Amino acid sequence: MIPASRPSLHVFMPYGPAGASARVRVYNWLDHLGVDTDSLHPYLGRSKADPATILRHPLAALRAETDLRLLIRHELRGTVLVHREASPLSTGAVESRLFAAADRSLYDFDDALQWDWGEMGGLRALVPKAPKAIRLVQEADMVVAANQMLADWASRWAREVVCIPSCVDPNRYQAKDFHALHDPPRLGWIGSSASERYLQLIAAPLLHVHRRTGARLSVLSSGDASLGPLDAIVDRIDWSEARAQFIASGWDIGLMPVPEGLYERGKSGYKLLEYGASKLPAVGSPVGVNDEILRAFGCPRPQSPSEWVEALLDLLHASDERRHEVGEQERKAVEEGYSYSAWGPTWAAVVGIPRSATKGSDN
Repeated sequence: MIPASRPSLHVFMPYGPAGASARVRVYNWLDHLGVDTDSLHPYLGRSKADPATILRHPLAALRAETDLRLLIRHELRGTVLVHREASPLSTGAVESRLFAAADRSLYDFDDALQWDWGEMGGLRALVPKAPKAIRLVQEADMVVAANQMLADWASRWAREVVCIPSCVDPNRYQAKDFHALHDPPRLGWIGSSASERYLQLIAAPLLHVHRRTGARLSVLSSGDASLGPLDAIVDRIDWSEARAQFIASGWDIGLMPVPEGLYERGKSGYKLLEYGASKLPAVGSPVGVNDEILRAFGCPRPQSPSEWVEALLDLLHASDERRHEVGEQERKAVEEGYSYSAWGPTWAAVVGIPRSATKGSDN
């Protein structure tokens, strides 16, 4: 039952709960605060809403587009929250009309969509995300950005901007209770099939460390494409949310290599937060918000291949006690700066949910 004291809330997004950004930026918040929405519209309800997925499910896409246009004809009232986009086929007109039908409109984004001009071609070139993001940032009553770089960009266009990082619930992650190295040592990486290519950035350092220590690389992903020379030291594990929440505690070092680029600077550093929640010592590229997170963690921030080798070997050669201290610092930093508990009051206030309507209130 929706508490009578809470204004109505309508949420639109391109993905269902299997989609990482929708899960982290919307579903987990609703679950954490224990709040129902008046309507929830995850387009196809799947983990992706890219052209290939739409072409595989044309009837579902037609229903989604029809439902959106029916909603637009009525005054939704209350608050409309659009995470990224309501329709991947819209140039922004659909979202704009949803905002116009609401008493209050929010636009939430967690990637550098403003620089995605459809360079990949195909349908993305016909409906690029950049002009839509710029339009919605301008039209929303408030913009919710996942990091300060995105917030700074949005502030050029938006009426009001608040920065709320992508968060984790540390209590859902199994934390490492010992930091003695495995034999052979286990390096780990969590991510999507699309971002596996970033591992190629540190292929040479990883192979060097393997020759020195025997370390192997665990890849938790839905992908299965070849990683070239790394295939010889890779152990693949199919991704699931449950596995992501416990498997990192069984590794020795977590990895997050990222290239220096505009789009990458807009990322939210989520892998690092999962490693930190697991008390897993991490090594990552100091790109965008990663630099902030790694500094809070007290973890290495290598840039060159030689620095990656040095950082990995230093952690592998460190004492168990030192790796334990790093893990404890990481977990504390996550709890205080990147958890749903830390940011819960802010998110509830931004969305317009009174405290009495959230889980854990006195009512």
